[in-house]
Amino acid sequence: MTRPPTLKGGRNIAMKVPPHAWDATVAFYRDVLGLRPLTDHAPEVGFEFGANQLWIDRAPGLSQAEIWLQVTTDDIDATAARLRDAVVVRCDDIEPLGDGARAFWILSPASIVHLVSPAEREW
Repeated sequence: MTRPPTLKGGRNIAMKVPPHAWDATVAFYRDVLGLRPLTDHAPEVGFEFGANQLWIDRAPGLSQAEIWLQVTTDDIDATAARLRDAVVVRCDDIEPLGDGARAFWILSPASIVHLVSPAEREW
């Protein structure tokens, strides 16, 4: 019998923010809450958020903010099959991951976007 893949929450949280609210949102996390900025991925804007990383992404097509989460797995192919069998909606066109990326996008029943990626890969 094959062992099912292990899934767990990843450390990355992406907040997709429309342009009209982006500057104020970045200022809120930086100046009001005083979170430590992540400076090693410029020009991306991120903050230490406890054990997680909160990324503030400018999203021109949105009218309000969305939260996107990361799920990691020790077996990306078995996880893809498990999710397919559970009729989980894949949404790979939502944001390009680049050629050869061994990761993909899914939607929860509440339409929350999740990046499913190998555990050893940092995103």
